[in-house]
Amino acid sequence: MTAPQPGEITAQLVLDAKTKLGEGSIWHPKENKLYWVDIEGKALHIYDPVTKKDIHFNTGSRTSTVVPLPMGGALVAMQNGIHQIDTKTGHLKFLVNPIKDPNIRFNDGKCDPEGRFWVGTMDLNFKKGAAVLYRMDKDQSIHLMLDHVTISNGIVWTADKKTMYYIDTPTGTVEGFDYDDNSGAIKNRRTVIKVPDGMGSPDGMTIDSRGNLWVALWGGHGVGCFDPHSGKLLKKVNVPAPNTSSCAFGGPNLDVLYITTARDGLSEADLKKYPLSGGLFSANPEVKGVPAFFYRGKL
Repeated sequence: MTAPQPGEITAQLVLDAKTKLGEGSIWHPKENKLYWVDIEGKALHIYDPVTKKDIHFNTGSRTSTVVPLPMGGALVAMQNGIHQIDTKTGHLKFLVNPIKDPNIRFNDGKCDPEGRFWVGTMDLNFKKGAAVLYRMDKDQSIHLMLDHVTISNGIVWTADKKTMYYIDTPTGTVEGFDYDDNSGAIKNRRTVIKVPDGMGSPDGMTIDSRGNLWVALWGGHGVGCFDPHSGKLLKKVNVPAPNTSSCAFGGPNLDVLYITTARDGLSEADLKKYPLSGGLFSANPEVKGVPAFFYRGKL
């Protein structure tokens, strides 16, 4: 990698996990651990930065994202449906599966401030417009929120609970929506960020305490920090792996940016050049994140 330019910092390796498709990073603010998944490795990972130990549970199915539960454990969106997982034993409890097409799988998702679970899908062959974005309410009812999506990805909400930001990766943009926290309704769809050409494709996303968006750049060797009001790139975190997939603020003070990466899609030559691909990285971006929202539904 070239030397960092002004406004650039470099992430450091935390764990040489060699995941096929690391994704779905989220900090558990009560346990002080990072939850994340390996989609193609069909596993949920839990990393403890104090002990530097990473435990993982084999799920037996593509596992695309994870959100914590107040009573312990988590929700995981898997190829065969949304499940509750016991994070002490790995035991899975099936909840619901709105997907009927075997060529469609879940992808990224998070909980909104009210505790509803939003999760999108994608076609295994990346078929354009074949995916959707769902919202699972606290009674486990499923609502179709967006259709004609291709690769549903990063999703976050502002501190005032009035705006939702969302990524459909092939568009190369981050979109904004007016968001109603009481009903979960969204409207007034608009583009707020256009990722500059040559920077990669927007993937996972998180938001900091200042309201700026941190976007993992698949194929872009890093994470970009963008101002959603101006659309400008404010900072870049360089990562020694081309396919950065998700990011989450963590640590006791939420001032560490954790970044997942993938080995999927890389040639043997690429892997020789970027041997840390599939690893978990971190950086200190001199800004704090916000606590993750839990799913607050009945289980």
